[in-house]
Amino acid sequence: MESAGEYDYIIVGAGTSGCVLANRLTRNRDVNVLLLEAGGRDDYLWIHIPVGYLHCIGNPRTDWLFRTEADPGLNGRALIYPRGKVLGGSSSINGMIYMRGQPADYERWADLSGDDSWRWDQVLPLFKRSEDHYAGASELHGAGGEWRVEKQRLSWKILDAFREAAAETGIPKLADLNAGLGEGSGYFDVNQRRGIRLNTAKAFLKPVANRPNLTIMTGCHVERLLFEDTDQGKTCTGVQFTGGGVAYTARAERETLLAAGAVGSPQILQLSGIGAAAELQRHGIVPVRDLPGVGDNLQDHLQLRMIFKVAGVTTLNTRATNWFGKTLIGLEYALFRSGPMSMAPSQLGAFARSSKDLAAPNLQYHVQPLSLDKFGDPLHRFPAFTASVCNLQPSSRGHVRIASSDSYAPPRITPNYLSTEADRKTAAAALALTRRIVAAPALAKYRPEEFMPGLQYQSEEELAQAAGLVGTTIFHPVGTCRMGRDDDPMAVVDSRLRVRGVARLRVVDASIMPFITSGNTNAPTIMIAEKAARDLVAEYG
Repeated sequence: MESAGEYDYIIVGAGTSGCVLANRLTRNRDVNVLLLEAGGRDDYLWIHIPVGYLHCIGNPRTDWLFRTEADPGLNGRALIYPRGKVLGGSSSINGMIYMRGQPADYERWADLSGDDSWRWDQVLPLFKRSEDHYAGASELHGAGGEWRVEKQRLSWKILDAFREAAAETGIPKLADLNAGLGEGSGYFDVNQRRGIRLNTAKAFLKPVANRPNLTIMTGCHVERLLFEDTDQGKTCTGVQFTGGGVAYTARAERETLLAAGAVGSPQILQLSGIGAAAELQRHGIVPVRDLPGVGDNLQDHLQLRMIFKVAGVTTLNTRATNWFGKTLIGLEYALFRSGPMSMAPSQLGAFARSSKDLAAPNLQYHVQPLSLDKFGDPLHRFPAFTASVCNLQPSSRGHVRIASSDSYAPPRITPNYLSTEADRKTAAAALALTRRIVAAPALAKYRPEEFMPGLQYQSEEELAQAAGLVGTTIFHPVGTCRMGRDDDPMAVVDSRLRVRGVARLRVVDASIMPFITSGNTNAPTIMIAEKAARDLVAEYG
C-alpha cells in the first residue's frame, strides 16, 4: 500500500461542501489540503447546460446510481436516488434552485444543538459571504461572492396563470422567495451564470485549483478511515483509498473532514467501525465507536406530482414534440442562452400551508410547464403542466445502512416515506389544496383537466393512497449524521460538527442537519461548509 503523503486536512468528497472547504481552508498558504473525489472531472458537456441534468442523472459518469429499498409508503415502489459522483457532487446534477429555507429552521437547529451560532441572524452572514446576487448587496443578499444567483431566463403563460390562481387562493405573490416572508409564490432564483449551470467545482474549486497547498485527486474511492489511540483517545489519523488500481493511505495532521453527503458520509463511518455496534458486528466490522445515530434520521422531501391537461396555451410538451420545435429550442439557447434549454427542472415555486391553523408554510410547490409519466420518460404528447407539492417538515424518518463490509457495495437506503399518520394527512391536504388552486378563475380559460392521480381519489384516505402512487423523491436527503447536544444518544456530531468520541474527525455536509430545511437543500449545505471552515480557521489558524 502506497503513501499519498501527509496533509493538514483531508477532505473526503469534492461535492457541494467539499469544494467550499477546499477553497476556504487553502487561503492560508501554510495549510496543506488533500481533496479526494470518487468521481471524475466535471468536463462533461451536459453538466453545464441547465437541461443537461436529464443526461446526468442515471449516468454512471456523474451519478452514484443509488436506489432506495422498496418502500411500503409508496405501495412497494423503489426509487432512483441520484447523488453526484463528479467534481461538484450533486451541485453538478441538481435543479440549480437557490433556496435557503425559513429563518425558523435555523432557530430550531440552535435550540436542538444548544448552540446560538446556528441561529438565523448568525448564519445569514454566511449565506451572504459566498453569494453574488443579481440585484446586488442588501440586508438579505450578498454580492461579489463565488455563488452566483440569477433570475431565470424564461417565462411561461401557464406558470403565470398558476401563480395568479395561487394568489386567488390566498397565496400571495412574492418578489423574493428567500426574503423569509413565508407564504407566497414566485419564479425560483437559480445558480447559473448567463444561462449556464454553476456548480461548486466551477465556482469554488476551479479558481483555486492551482494553489500549491491544494492537492486534488479524482477517481479515488475511500474505503475506510484510519485510527490510532492517542492522548486524545480514539483519533482519526487519515484515510485508506484506491485510485487507478493502486491502494493508498494518506495522513491528516489536523483533521479529516467527511463531506461525502447524506448517503456517503454515514456509509464511510459505518465501514470504518463508527455506528451502531451490533449492526457493524453483523457485517464483521470491529466497532471503533458505538454511535447508534449514524445513518439514522434520514429525511427527504417527497414530491407529490399532479398533472393537468390544458388547452389554448403552449407548454413544453407541445414545443418539443417534433424536430422543428426542438431545433428552435436549440437555436434559442445557442444564440441567447435562454428558453427551455436554460430551464431548471422546476421554474415556479410557491410556499403554502396545508392548514390555516399553522403559523408558517409547511408545503412547497415546484411547478413545471410539462408532464411525463416519470423521470426519464418522454414528454406527453398533449399540452399539460405538473404541480408538484412536498411536505417541508415530514415526521417520517428513514435510514442509510451498509449492505456489507465491501466499500464498493451500495448502501441500503430506506426513506420510510409517508410512514406516519401526520405525513399521510399532510399529503392528502396538499393534494386537495392543489385542486383548489387549479380550480381558481385564473386558470379557467385553459380548461385544466386532472390527468394524475385522477378524480377518483376524493376522501382523505383516498388522497393519502394517491400520494403513495404519485410520490417521488425531490432529491433532498439529509440528517443521517445529525448534530445534537452531549446528552443526545442519537447525535453523531456536536454543534461544531465533530464526531462524538473520536478526535480529529468532522462531518461537513447535509447529513448533519437535525431537521430538514424548508426548501431546497443545496444553499444550506454551502452555508454549513462556510461555517465549518470558519470554525476550523478559528481553532487552528
